[in-house]
Amino acid sequence: MVAFPFYLPFPTRGIEFQTALINSSWSYFKKTNPSLLSHLSMAKTNKTKRPQLIKQEEQIGDIEDLFSEEDTHKIRASLLEWYDENQRDLPWRTSTKKSENGENVQEEEKRAYGVWVSEVMLQQTRVQTVIDYYNRWMLKWPTLQHLSQASLEEVNEMWAGLGYYRRARFLLEGAKMIVAEGSEFPNTVFALRKVPGIGDYTAGAIASIAFKQVVPVVDGNVVRVLARLKAISANPKDKTTVKNFWKLAAQLVDPSRPGDFNQSLMELGATLCTPLNPNCTSCPVSSQCRALHNSRNDESVMVMDYPMKVVKAKQRNDFSTVSVVEISRSQDRLQQTKSNSRVLLVKRPDEGLLAGLWEFPCVTLDEEADLSMRRKLIDQLLKKSFKLNPPKNCNVISRELVGEFVHVFSHIRRKIYVELLVLHLKGGKHVLFEEDDINATDWKLLDCEAVSRMGLTSSVRKVYSMVQKFKQDGTSNNSVPLRKRPKCS
Repeated sequence: MVAFPFYLPFPTRGIEFQTALINSSWSYFKKTNPSLLSHLSMAKTNKTKRPQLIKQEEQIGDIEDLFSEEDTHKIRASLLEWYDENQRDLPWRTSTKKSENGENVQEEEKRAYGVWVSEVMLQQTRVQTVIDYYNRWMLKWPTLQHLSQASLEEVNEMWAGLGYYRRARFLLEGAKMIVAEGSEFPNTVFALRKVPGIGDYTAGAIASIAFKQVVPVVDGNVVRVLARLKAISANPKDKTTVKNFWKLAAQLVDPSRPGDFNQSLMELGATLCTPLNPNCTSCPVSSQCRALHNSRNDESVMVMDYPMKVVKAKQRNDFSTVSVVEISRSQDRLQQTKSNSRVLLVKRPDEGLLAGLWEFPCVTLDEEADLSMRRKLIDQLLKKSFKLNPPKNCNVISRELVGEFVHVFSHIRRKIYVELLVLHLKGGKHVLFEEDDINATDWKLLDCEAVSRMGLTSSVRKVYSMVQKFKQDGTSNNSVPLRKRPKCS
């Protein structure tokens, strides 16, 4: 918690206990500091009486005092000077140069589009991972108009591997909406918030970086920097705390260089003021850092104590059985080649986890199931969705367990069982896949090379890689020896 002395050793603390109560902090104080109430001279029968000042240090969550005017100017100047000298060379930070007549060489809208794409990609993703994706994206869709003409499948393929695929869908929907309305790229936070997928942070980033609007941004890096500058130990996920971080960030924004300042604040959190190993000796604002001050005056306090560590919600465990179904023209398993077999892929529903993406036929389970039950569930799925019903209209050439692995989503820990099922159709594929009740847009039959080129999610690609290795080695991941089969890769 924040050290809140009533005789303050830190000269810019800025607010006294009684003032904090007048400003409606008492309710927040009671909620977040139940243990402190026992030290206050209040009778239980007189709950309306305000507590008296206590001449000792207590731990409370005070985050309502803003930066002093002097600290605000020092922080702005120090951060911008540091940023100018130390900023990373990133493709989305191309400077907007001006010609002699003051006109922008790089159009604002193009820059805004680039900022938008980069900020969305950077959500929950490391910078080094994003660089290649960003460059490929901008090469394919260099402007908002280019993106608006893309299909969701194209966008998902380009996004494959970044995760959190809703981000890609919102980028596409937003581009189509802006272009369809025939309007210019939104240049204020209010207008940007109307675009699908753009929240407060992304709106602030685009408005300040691309359009020089004097507005703040608050992401995880900014929260960490502000929490340490002010020694704020309140829960950073609490709604009231979040609002106060936005107030602090708004106070600091440099009016002449808002975009650069916001980036400097985020850059500081990403490179120096890191969660576990802050480099305080190189920090340009260490002299204004209250957390550092506290750590130097109290051995029990560390800079890393700020902000409070929030316990993550426990991941839900579930299970999935995946069948990589190959449709072979040959009835002999030894005669299977790349040219005479096709792999079945299925499109996921347009809503929910991994919406609209392609995968192999699978069934999600609430609990573990044995091999017999998993195969039974896959058989039911194939019969219901594709009329695959051996031996009535197809023969099973081979069916073998490939292996298993664990894939972790943000909130799900999924154990995935993988099998390879090779079928030969009686009467050709038209008997199965051209019936009126089957939507041909929800499935594909592709050769091995086409599957390898698809933009598959990391878990689906892992499944396919396991199958390819299995076919090459002739053994499953659980080391059960099987006959070696021709390679398809």
